[in-house]
Amino acid sequence: MGLGVGIIGMIVIGLIAGYIAEKVTDSNHGLLTNLVVGIIGALIGGFLARAIGLDFQGFLGALIVATLGAILFLFVWRKIRS
Repeated sequence: MGLGVGIIGMIVIGLIAGYIAEKVTDSNHGLLTNLVVGIIGALIGGFLARAIGLDFQGFLGALIVATLGAILFLFVWRKIRS
């Protein structure tokens, strides 16, 4: 995730990103699953953003990257499971 958000910020970003990804992909998860999906999404999104040279910082940048990563994760997860 972007620098400067702290551990509480990372948890909040994970929850929000997981929730947004849940709504975008028309899924139905609980709070803990949203947190896990958001954190996984942050890892995926951060890796991909750095790989293509995008710079993201602060709460909003980390939230955008985590959300996009979470949506990608849920999309791939559904394809693997079906």
